Order: sequence, then C-alpha cells, then structure tokens
Amino acid sequence: MAAEDSIIVGSHVWVEDPVLSWVNGVVSQINGQEVLVNITNRKTVVTNISKVFPEYTEAPPGGVDDMTELSYLHEPGVLQNLASRYEHNEIYTYTGNILIAVNPFQRLPHLYDTHMMEQYKGASFGELSPHVFAIGDVAYRAMINEGKSNSILVSGESGAGKTETTKMLMRYLAYLGGRSGVEGMTVEQQFLVSNPVLEAFGNAKTVRNNNSSRFGKFVEIQFDKNVRISGAAIRTYLLERSRVCISNPERNYHCFYLLCASPPEDNERYKLGNPKSFHYLNQSSCYEVDGVNDAHEYLATRRAMDIVG
Repeated sequence: MAAEDSIIVGSHVWVEDPVLSWVNGVVSQINGQEVLVNITNRKTVVTNISKVFPEYTEAPPGGVDDMTELSYLHEPGVLQNLASRYEHNEIYTYTGNILIAVNPFQRLPHLYDTHMMEQYKGASFGELSPHVFAIGDVAYRAMINEGKSNSILVSGESGAGKTETTKMLMRYLAYLGGRSGVEGMTVEQQFLVSNPVLEAFGNAKTVRNNNSSRFGKFVEIQFDKNVRISGAAIRTYLLERSRVCISNPERNYHCFYLLCASPPEDNERYKLGNPKSFHYLNQSSCYEVDGVNDAHEYLATRRAMDIVG
C-alpha cells in the first residue's frame, strides 16, 4: 500500500509504466484521490493516489547495501536500488539477513577466488559488501556457536542463478571445513565433483537458461566435532521426466548430447551418432549450447562418475 499521507504537491514519486514498469516524477496536483504527476520524460500521468509511491531521493547513486536502510521499502524502490547497484557491477544486495542476487550472465572469477574467501572468513555480517560467502559464513559460525544444524535456502525463477549460487556456497563451506583429500584431490574437488554428474542428467538448455536445473536438490554437508567436513549427501527430487520424450522448443537433458559427442571408440561401441538422427533429440532443432563443448563435458562427466562411483 502506498504511503498516501506523505504524498503532497512537489513530492518525488514513482508511478507504473506499461513499458518501463515504473517511472519517477513529481506530483503537480492532487484532486481528492486523483494525482497529476509530471514524469521525467516530460509527460503527464493522472492516476489514483493509491498507485503512487514516494521516491527515496537521498539514496546514493550506487544504491544501498541493505535495503532495510531505504526510507520506503516498496516494489519500485527495491527495483531501483537493485538496478542502481547492478549498473555499478554490484550483483549482491541484502534485505536484512536475506541476500538478493542479480544474475550478471557472465563469469566474475575475481568475486569468488581464494582471496575473496579469506576476506569473508570470520567477518561480521554486514562488515563487508553483500556476498554469497557472507551467508555461508553466518551459517558456518552459527553451527559452531550454537552446536546445531543450519540451513540455507536458495530460491529464484529459472535463470536467476540458483545453480551457480549453490556451487559457490558449496565451495566456500568446503574451504572453511576442508582437509586433505584422497587421490591427490582436495576436499573441495571431491565434494564438488558430483556437480557435473547432476548437471549432465538433470539439467537442460531452455529458452531462458543454457544450464537450467530441471529438478530440486537438498545438499547436506556433514561436519565432525572439529568442524571439519566428514561427509556429504545430495538428495534429488521432482525431476522433469516429461522432458525425456517432449522437449520442443528446448533441448533434452545434457547427457544425451554428451553421449553423441563422445570419442569415436565410445560412439562406435554404443552405436551412437549425430543427435539429429534421434527422435527425442531432433524435435527442437537445438543441438548445441553456446560456449559449451559437449565432447569436453562428456569426458568431465565420465571422470566425475568414476570418482563418485
């Protein structure tokens, strides 16, 4: 509901726009429940006062780290703050103890390297810029201090970045609770090696996301009394089984295309071939994913399966 009592002539406000969702402007006239707003593109909008929202004009150009600091916490205010931060390459924003992530649709390795992990290790929540590592650190410290299990929920629409966010959380927790591994591998590598398998058999290219998870998963990381990782379990559920036989206009599951891109000896052994020759793969005429080498992913998945057993 709009803060109607704060809307007066001269107020800076937000009003709905059919193209831009929200536009800002200044109230020039109020007649009962009807408000006249001069918006920034020099047009005039007449709307009901209940559909007008006050604008927080004192927000810094790059937005605020925590949206609880906003004077007005409403839809246009939230969207404007997220957009302002995104324009300054800040993809993370807090709302209290909730982290909001805006998918940058590009790799940002500097945000997730070991140096960054070390920065957030043990830092007080809110001391540093919003980051997924901060959420992982809070859960880890709470587990130590309270002596009980903690949960992190990663949710969002398709293409929001849930899969990558979960990977980053797993990497950070493995970094905090890791120890020497076997076969020359670190605990982080052993822990994350399941990802290629899960993605091969449970992910697919959709119209909105090149690596969309078509299932849900519950990841459980187990720690011993010395707060070192002692094991892990992953439970999957709600797999989109219908995609196996009906995938138009999208791709089927990655695993089928990886098999077709296997080395010649495997291709011959399993009587495979071009995906265009298989009915369940040729319904959409979509066979490749930009920037992904299926032959390379096949080998990576095979290696992961050997390690997982």
